[in-house]
Amino acid sequence: MKDIKSNSVPSMIFKRRGKLHKPLFVTQVNGRFIIGVYQGTLSKYDILIKYRQKEKGKWSNIRTPKHIHWAVDILIKMHADQETTKRFLDFLIQMWTEIKPIRNDEERKQILSIESLLGDSQKEISEYEELGKKGEYSIKFLILLAKLLMIQEKTNLETAYMFRKLLEALKTGDDIFKIVSIATHNRR
Repeated sequence: MKDIKSNSVPSMIFKRRGKLHKPLFVTQVNGRFIIGVYQGTLSKYDILIKYRQKEKGKWSNIRTPKHIHWAVDILIKMHADQETTKRFLDFLIQMWTEIKPIRNDEERKQILSIESLLGDSQKEISEYEELGKKGEYSIKFLILLAKLLMIQEKTNLETAYMFRKLLEALKTGDDIFKIVSIATHNRR
């Protein structure tokens, strides 16, 4: 694998099972993250989300975000500033109630644009900017990632509720076992 120079933007094309996967949508966030959205395999409009993160001047390999990753970041933010993090979680819960699934090609084309994904969140990106300095992820990255994960969940099962359940568990300060169980889909 070739080394990616810190000032260049790496490709978001990846190979799995001998097949090249090209993104439907790619964007950079805060110069530290690149998010790519791909055709998923669960349904015609399923999306697969991948990202790269710049660490110590170098871009990471392409990663698949897991709920546990952003949940841990929220817990770090909660420890640093509980009141502001709870307001941020209220914003994400409200966003979850408004998110609609992708049902056709036109909706997918419209939704998978930076204007559609972040255009209506500029106030919150500014409002919670300081909170983004706590933990691993910036607020802009978290909002974009959350919105994409919500769209993914609702596209595959419109009545799905796991994402909202995790947001509520984080907000109410449920015990760590419950939060991790929800985030890792382990319902034991």
